[in-house]
Amino acid sequence: MKKPNGKTDKPKVHPELKGFDIYINELGEVKWSKSIEEVNLFLNKHVVDKKLKERFGYKSDEEDDTIHFMY
Repeated sequence: MKKPNGKTDKPKVHPELKGFDIYINELGEVKWSKSIEEVNLFLNKHVVDKKLKERFGYKSDEEDDTIHFMY
């Protein structure tokens, strides 16, 4: 006898990631409903990189879509 599945509801996500979904197709490939670039822009704006935050010139800002590095 099959076990009943848990919840089938979608998890709560940040409003900027509304509609984001990851799934694996029949060939075993990971597919995304949003482009990798969109996900990276979101992460750059909202997540501080622990390894880079100590570097001079590291900037992670909500208004800015890029991270500036100064080496």
